[in-house]
This record gives sequence, structure tokens and C-alpha cells, in this order.
Amino acid sequence: AAAGILCYVGAYVFITYDDYDHFFEDVYTLIPAVIIIAVGTLLFIIGLIGCCATIRESRCGLATFVIILLLVFITEVVVVVLGYIYRAKVEDEVDHSIQKVYNGYNGTNPDAASRAIDYVQRQLRCCGIHNYTDWENTVWFKQTKNNSVPLSCCKATLSNCTGSLTRPMDLYSEGCEALVVKKLQEIMMYVIWAALAFAAIQLLGMLCACIVLCRRSRDPAYELLITGGTYA
Repeated sequence: AAAGILCYVGAYVFITYDDYDHFFEDVYTLIPAVIIIAVGTLLFIIGLIGCCATIRESRCGLATFVIILLLVFITEVVVVVLGYIYRAKVEDEVDHSIQKVYNGYNGTNPDAASRAIDYVQRQLRCCGIHNYTDWENTVWFKQTKNNSVPLSCCKATLSNCTGSLTRPMDLYSEGCEALVVKKLQEIMMYVIWAALAFAAIQLLGMLCACIVLCRRSRDPAYELLITGGTYA
């Protein structure tokens, strides 16, 4: 279950990043997600090693299990640190790229940048960078000369909205930059919290394995109570 949850969180980050990648050009932001997917994949194997070592009371197996858990724990701490580093960079990255993305808008669906802007404006219910008036400074607005913004700026509850700036009450009033930053920071927090939660679980696993190892060292005749077994 733990492995599945970690892989799900990592995959969610990848999928969401794909929707916002035009606004955030630093692909290194995906490093924490890559690491957390790799850790999730390894957790299943690690769990099998731990179960077998505990049932067999193998000192070598338990020691190996503890070492692997320690390495995983360190990796998850690294994920948390990287998550906080990249979370802090989100605002600067978005601020650096969003103007270029809006200037590249041409209103055609096949264009990736145009699809990204329309998607973000509909999903986050926003319009423009800071507000809908930002569209007046774009190349697309000057070329169309119809004094309107894209239909993705129209409020979802209105069916007759044309995007005209003469009816600003029909448009989303909030700008997209702040909402994109907030969304990306939330995504990074999912990675951070997942890594912290499972780092705590790894710590508990190491503690339990160490207790078994210590009891085994003090009493070589000690055996776990398993089916058909007794305490010596």
C-alpha cells in the first residue's frame, strides 16, 4: 500500500506538471517526483525482505533490512529538502516565463501554448496574468482588433459570453499568475508531506527491526511466536 501511494503521488506530480509545464520551464523540479516513484517501487521489494528476515529471524537479513531502510529514509529526507528548495523557486520561475507564454498565444487549438493558457484559465477560473486587462498588451489582442479576450476568460456559468471587454462582469477578474504559483506550490507540498509521512514509517520500521536484532543478540535461543512455534 505504501509503495502504491508513493507511486501515485509521483505520477500525480508528473501529470499535473504536464498541464502547467509552459509556465514552469525548470524540469529539475520533477526530481523529487522521480525519486519518490523510485522509492515507492523499491518499497515492495524491501517489504518482502523485511518479512522474510523477521519470520526466519535472520540476523544478516534483518541487518540488511535496517541498512536498506536507513538508505530509503535518507532518500526521503533528500526529497523533502529538494521539495522545499523547488517550492521556493516556483514564484520566480512562473514570473519569468508567464509573460512569454501569453505573448505566444495565437488562439488556435493545435498550438500548445494556446491550449495551455485556455486550460489554465478555465481550470483556475482566471484571466490574464494579473487581470483581464493584461490581454490588451498581447500580440494576439492587437492582431484580432476585436476588443475581446479569449473565451476561456468567460465565467463558466455564462453561456452567452463573447469575451468582450465592454462586459467585464462576464469575465474572471482574478489573474492567473498567482493561482498558477499557488497550484504548483500545492503540488510540491503533496510530495513533501508524502515523503515526510513515509520517512516516519521507515523510522518505525528500523526501530522494530533493531529491537528484534537486540533481543536476538541477547538470547540466541529467542524465537518469534509463529504458527507452530513456541518461545524457547
